[in-house]
Amino acid sequence: MTAAAPGPDGRAAWPAAEFTERLRAVTRVRYHDRHPFNQRMHRGELTPAELRRWIAARFHYQRHIPVKDALILAALERPEDRRAWLRRIHDQDGTDSTGGGIERWLRLGEAAGLDREELWNASRVPPGVRFAVEAYVGFCRRRPVLDAVAASLTELSAPDLMRTRIAAFEHHYPWIDPAGLAYFRTRVTQGARDAEQALALVLARARTPDEQQRAVAALEFKCEVLWSLLDAVDAVDATGVMGVTGAAGAADAARTAVGGGT
Repeated sequence: MTAAAPGPDGRAAWPAAEFTERLRAVTRVRYHDRHPFNQRMHRGELTPAELRRWIAARFHYQRHIPVKDALILAALERPEDRRAWLRRIHDQDGTDSTGGGIERWLRLGEAAGLDREELWNASRVPPGVRFAVEAYVGFCRRRPVLDAVAASLTELSAPDLMRTRIAAFEHHYPWIDPAGLAYFRTRVTQGARDAEQALALVLARARTPDEQQRAVAALEFKCEVLWSLLDAVDAVDATGVMGVTGAAGAADAARTAVGGGT
C-alpha cells in the first residue's frame, strides 16, 4: 500500500490503523444497539404488538438493501470488487426459489404472527421509517461510491448485535417460532464478511484527509439513519398504526383480558 496523500492544506492522512480505529469508534458510540427501543427489546420488555411493529418497519428497510447494493455495484470500477459486492445482493434476494435474507425476514414476520402480504404492501410502515430508508438509498445513489461503501460499515457492529438479539428472542420471546430467527443467525457470519470487505475498500480508496473525513461522516450518517428508523418505530402507538389482526391479535387480546404477559 502506498503512502496516503496529504491534503491541500498540508494535513497528513491518518495511518490505516488510526483510520480504522476512528471508523470503529463511530459504531461503538453511535450504532443503534444503544437505542432505547433496541435496549428494551433485548431486555424482553416489548409487547407482541411492539415487536411486530418493529419487524414490519424493519422489513421496509431490508427490502431496500439490495437496491442500495445495486447502486454501489454499478459504481464499482473493478470486476473483482463487483464480484465480491454482488454476493450481498445474492444474500438478500437469494439465488433460487428458496430465497435469501428477505425471505428469511418474511418468515420471521410469519413466526411473529404477521401476514407476508401486509409486510410487502408496507401500508403500516410509519412515515419516519419510509423517510429514513429513502434518505439512505438516495445517499447511495447520489454520493461517490467511497461514501456509499463507508456508510455500510455499520456492519462492523452487526455480528455482536445479532448474537445479542438471538439470545434475547430465545429467552424473552418464546412465542416466536425459533425457526423464524434464521435471518439473525445467518447475519452473524455474513455481517463479519461484509464488514471486512467494505473496510478493505474504504482503506484502499480513502487516501487523503478529506476522503477519510468523508468516510467517517458517511458512517455517522448511516448510524443516524438506523437511529431515526427506531425513533419512528418507538414513537408510534403500538395499538394504532401498527396494530395486529387475525389470530395473533386475538391471542394478544386474550392475554390482556386475563392479565397475562409475554
